[in-house]
Amino acid sequence: MVLDAPTQPLQLRDVPKLKQPDAGQLLVRVSACGVCRTDLHIVDGELPEPKLPLIPGHEIVGRVEKIGRAVKTFRQGDRVGIPWLGWTCGQCKFCRSGRENLCPRARFTGYTIDGGYAEFAVADARFCFHLPDQFDNVAAAPLLCAGLIGFRALRKCGDPKRLGLYGFGAAAHIIAQVAVFEGREVFAFTRAGDSKTQKFAERLGATWTGGSDEAPPENLDAAIIFAPVGALMPVALRHLEKGGVVVSAGIHMSDIPAFPYRDLWGERAICSVANLTRRDGDEFLKIAPRIPVRAETETFPLAEANEALARLRAGKLNGAAVLVMET
Repeated sequence: MVLDAPTQPLQLRDVPKLKQPDAGQLLVRVSACGVCRTDLHIVDGELPEPKLPLIPGHEIVGRVEKIGRAVKTFRQGDRVGIPWLGWTCGQCKFCRSGRENLCPRARFTGYTIDGGYAEFAVADARFCFHLPDQFDNVAAAPLLCAGLIGFRALRKCGDPKRLGLYGFGAAAHIIAQVAVFEGREVFAFTRAGDSKTQKFAERLGATWTGGSDEAPPENLDAAIIFAPVGALMPVALRHLEKGGVVVSAGIHMSDIPAFPYRDLWGERAICSVANLTRRDGDEFLKIAPRIPVRAETETFPLAEANEALARLRAGKLNGAAVLVMET
């Protein structure tokens, strides 16, 4: 499924299959690919300068079909996960200090590198993951971005007892399970009046659920904003305990409106999460089977990628959409 220009529907098209990957690459036969809100931002033209034409998709699960001559960590037939972070320079101050997610030359799967809305994908083996056997292909796909980015956002919160999650979609429903497993109280904020999603959050162990226009029964130690709505940042700040933090987990967000300094005072903080590191992936994929994380998914054939994106855009998904390839 190819994006020729932003705001245009994806086109189902045959493209040449790579005959042999480069030395450090894998050629992967795709089994499933999650549909992420970042894909929607790219297709809708909200993220600048994508590679065009582009095959989107960065929550890729598949089997290694061919291996570059320098690859030592994977074998033909191995199941592999391909995430958003596709390559970094390894030389800049960020890469050298364990912050490869901030590399200014980084390349990203499904954005500046062709991704997984296809039968085959090519990836740098150093940035791929072995996946726990406990998760089938569809269940594993959302873990590779919704899970990984959500996990990084959770770790940015420190050690909160009371955690607010604004926007209870693919990422939040995974991270709620991690937070509950770690003994945290989860406060789930949804669209006003969305009782279906609120009940979904309650089934996953949320202590309290309500609309994003509602106040929680007690102040939060931390909050994560998963919805791409800048107006939620000052709302979350107002419900934050002194010394708490609000973390924006999205790669794109509408503008944050002005708010009074008193809402920030008291050593409250706001921060964003940019991309992920391979360490995030290693840590999350170790803890996920212990919980075990259960991703709520809805599957679509590859040719229905536009429908999956439309459902996501309209907020009509509970959990995560996943494209499945014909075998």
